[in-house]
Amino acid sequence: MSKTHIPERVKIRLWGKAAGRCQYEGCNEPLWKDSLTESEFNTAYVAHIIADSPNGPRGHKILSKKLAKDINNLMLMCDKHHRLIDKEDEDGHPVERLKEMKKNHELRIEMVTSVGVNRKSNVLLYGANIGEHSSPINFEKTTPAMLPNRYPAENPAIELSLKNSLFRDDQDMYWVVERKNLKNQFIDKVKRRIELGDIRHLSVFALAPQPLLIELGVLISDIIQADVYQLHREPADWKWQDGPESFEYIVKEPEQIHDKVALNLSLSATIDNGRIIKVMGDDTSIWTVTIPIPNNDYLKSENQLSKVRTLFRELLNRIKSIHGHDNVIHVFPSIPVAVAIELGRVWMPKADLPLSLYDEKDGFHYTFTIGDTIRSKVIVSQ
Repeated sequence: MSKTHIPERVKIRLWGKAAGRCQYEGCNEPLWKDSLTESEFNTAYVAHIIADSPNGPRGHKILSKKLAKDINNLMLMCDKHHRLIDKEDEDGHPVERLKEMKKNHELRIEMVTSVGVNRKSNVLLYGANIGEHSSPINFEKTTPAMLPNRYPAENPAIELSLKNSLFRDDQDMYWVVERKNLKNQFIDKVKRRIELGDIRHLSVFALAPQPLLIELGVLISDIIQADVYQLHREPADWKWQDGPESFEYIVKEPEQIHDKVALNLSLSATIDNGRIIKVMGDDTSIWTVTIPIPNNDYLKSENQLSKVRTLFRELLNRIKSIHGHDNVIHVFPSIPVAVAIELGRVWMPKADLPLSLYDEKDGFHYTFTIGDTIRSKVIVSQ
């Protein structure tokens, strides 16, 4: 138990640096209220890293007295973590570990509070079942990726997911139900607020089958500003990283021009053209977008995403100019989440050809078409 009277001015500074939250790593509990009753009162403890007594936890015969009132030696903590570091597990909480906790917490608070008021963004979450797996996405795991450039405009986030769905992506009704839900939720929760001027920027986090991600991109479009994020495997987070200095996408044009046209998007994995021909027939012109070594974690930086947006915009125009304005593009995607969303965002309903979207499940299967299907003169038997 501390015997030192901490000056009020030091306590106030410590409260400010900690933003009134417990500085124990992973806790972040607000210390101005009771989490159960929501009653507001001071629940904080001021803990010493080096005890103010040589005989106390982590005490030192010289530093204890010297640092007893030093803010750099003090941490704001909840009751349970104050007890943990001083009584229950003193050995597990050496000086260096506590200093690191304090530093990381205060750096995070400084970073968050330094974001300008015009940098707020509404967080948009969307998940749908992929095979046997659900796709849970939560506010706490996604929003750190926005900092320091953006901060959440509100909590909770805008959630478009169909909760507890029993449908799986190998069922025809899955695509009907999920697509309808996505459209209705977007209109109700996003579009109306955009029209009212309540939403001016979106930060998008999604995990779903690729046709639905493309649909989500179409709904968002490029009318409103949006940052689209990608869940990385290494490290396992949503934060954009520094990408490779030299990076280019590869576009392979078909050798022969047929009425039927397919788009092979081999970025996360390689799609053999034979698999597309099996669905479409031999009389199909296949355009391919790929990279030197397709893999499911290639997309690291915003620059890579920006480049693929530009590529899609030019490629959709070129395919239309060569294959005619009354055609349809059959899309076979193996692409990252963010790339799928951006394909939908750059697609223009009045300017671009309809997109018939396919999903891979023991071979490629048609899901649904985006755009004016009446214009299509190509019908592929499923």
